Amino acid sequence: MKNHTHEWALMNECRKLFLKGLEVKASIGIHEFELNTAQRLIIDVELFVPLTLSTPTSDSLHEVIDYDFIREVVFARIERGHINLQESLVDDLLDSLLANPGVKAARVSSHKPDVYPDCAAVGVEVFRCKLSK
Repeated sequence: MKNHTHEWALMNECRKLFLKGLEVKASIGIHEFELNTAQRLIIDVELFVPLTLSTPTSDSLHEVIDYDFIREVVFARIERGHINLQESLVDDLLDSLLANPGVKAARVSSHKPDVYPDCAAVGVEVFRCKLSK
């Protein structure tokens, strides 16, 4: 319950930016059938940005975090090459997203929709926030 309380407090003082359903082709996986070809991977990202850093006064892009930043982080990691585990991918994405000084917390999920014929997808999700100093 403590994690949910912290997350709720974070959402009350932050703007949530999100990118849902970004579909990429990625070299990911450890199974033989995954090693020979890129497969569909769906990425969802939520960024929590303090309202003081994300409330535009002049309706200008430089006053907020651009959604292109999120996409660029995802594409840059995919282009670096093969990833064995979705857990590693999500952790790498979180590290890059949280490196942005305007981002206080982030949630990233990854799922592979084509692995098993009897389920919609397999995936992983992680939420992480920066420690207050």
